[in-house]
Amino acid sequence: MDLAEPMEKKTQMSVLKARILVADDHPIVCQGLADLINRQSDVECCAMAASIAEVQQMLPAHKPDLILLDLRLGAADGLESIKALKAQFQKLRILVISQFDESVYAERALRAGALGYVMKEQATEEVLRAIRTVLSGQVYVSPRVSQMALARILEQKPRAEALDLSTLSDRELHVFKAIGTGKTNKQIAAELSLSVKTIETYREHIKYKLRLSGSAELISAAKRAASAEGATEAGMSM
Repeated sequence: MDLAEPMEKKTQMSVLKARILVADDHPIVCQGLADLINRQSDVECCAMAASIAEVQQMLPAHKPDLILLDLRLGAADGLESIKALKAQFQKLRILVISQFDESVYAERALRAGALGYVMKEQATEEVLRAIRTVLSGQVYVSPRVSQMALARILEQKPRAEALDLSTLSDRELHVFKAIGTGKTNKQIAAELSLSVKTIETYREHIKYKLRLSGSAELISAAKRAASAEGATEAGMSM
């Protein structure tokens, strides 16, 4: 009886690694994440992408077990990108890694179809924990987000914020961010393939939800939010 072949097969099975596609439009960040993953014994980076179009092209060939997805890839709306990927590949596991405030975006990302949300500022051990959690089929969020969700379930008072962006729908948030970058209603309408009248309706909804008195206050608030978000992104890229 030859025991060599079964032992060899067992050894081959034990070294099989989960395949991860890293999608981030910052080359240094993308390479850093790939290097971190490739240093592990149970996971490997099978491909890197800098845009959603590249992700969609690579998926059939590389068949990753998980996508580590930056919420902003170029000008693409990250939440809409998640929805599009899940519509095309229903069983795809997506873990969002982002510099954007998890208190605003984590729940939205999960609703869009992601299985987890981790901040780029987290330690490498936490990023790896998030990856392994999602690979196991479980949902990963930070303790902070878990506590926020529990607080809502227990009907505790919401945290005090100047602007509670969590009240906005995904599309309203997109319009709000576009206003913050100085885009006109016409430009936003063209970007979203909607009518100018629809964008005006979104603006009214945003003003109502954020308790803003008029267009000038809306624009000012959107620009402040965009400035704060830009400062966070710049700090993370240094």
